Amino acid sequence: MPNLISLTDLTPAELAALVQRAVQFANDDSPERVLEGRAVGIYFRRSSTRTRSAFWRAATRLGADVITYGPEDLQLITGETLEDTSRVLGQYLDALVVRTNDDVNEIRRLGSSPDLPVVNALSLDEHPTQAIADLGVLAEQFGALDGRHLLYVGEGNSSAAALAIGAALTPGFRLTVVTPPGYGLPDTVTDLVEKLSGGSVPVTQATSLAEVDAPVDAVYTSRWQTMGVPKADADWLSAFTGYGVDRALFDSVRAGHTIFLHDLPAVRGQEVTDEMLDGPESRAWRQAYYKMAGAMAVLEWCVLGQQ
Repeated sequence: MPNLISLTDLTPAELAALVQRAVQFANDDSPERVLEGRAVGIYFRRSSTRTRSAFWRAATRLGADVITYGPEDLQLITGETLEDTSRVLGQYLDALVVRTNDDVNEIRRLGSSPDLPVVNALSLDEHPTQAIADLGVLAEQFGALDGRHLLYVGEGNSSAAALAIGAALTPGFRLTVVTPPGYGLPDTVTDLVEKLSGGSVPVTQATSLAEVDAPVDAVYTSRWQTMGVPKADADWLSAFTGYGVDRALFDSVRAGHTIFLHDLPAVRGQEVTDEMLDGPESRAWRQAYYKMAGAMAVLEWCVLGQQ
């Protein structure tokens, strides 16, 4: 029973199949209830609007029963180990979806039971199911991902890390990440991308839009203060001046078909303007829908081992 704790748990073929399955689910009003009689747990230690709702609806659309756990609901708070918790929940549940504010090792420990597939619904390191949703939107919009170029502007956070790993696993797909100095992708991610891609370098980092090989097929941004984690520099916001996506930035790198993406929630007036988020090029709201479609693909794969 496979876990999806990082996109590195997938082969390129498995990631491509999950993305295509997400596209199918996004365009199917009456999906088969393939998880009828199954049970999915949703354990979120942090706030969530889209991801929590998406996994709940994904599980119920596929026919599963759902139980939700908040940060104070499991005996983890009284000292039970993650491994013991996983061993017990594996006797009750067919999958466990986890959001945490810690690194991915906590989720890997919850995935230690061979009877309990675990899904990472956002950790400090990576947001793998978000990347599946993002690639699904791009596949729906453009068809094949081969030859497409995505520009990500903002902070090298967990969503950017997942996109970078996804790019490394998607032949012919390019990602350019533009961030303020000191806010790029961690070295661990860039090293991993190079290893996964066999040195083909599908991900480029820069600190200026002048370095971007334009035009691009999509412009993507994300909230700068991910999960409410404080930054070391109290004056961090000043470093992001000029990195918000507005009409001028978008037009400077666009082609006639270029779309805008945002994983939400948005801080309007910081990383994005109202004009871009609500404008005709925006696919942010379709992208939010794809979180459910991607969650359906992931749950089906983890529980049944199929796409």
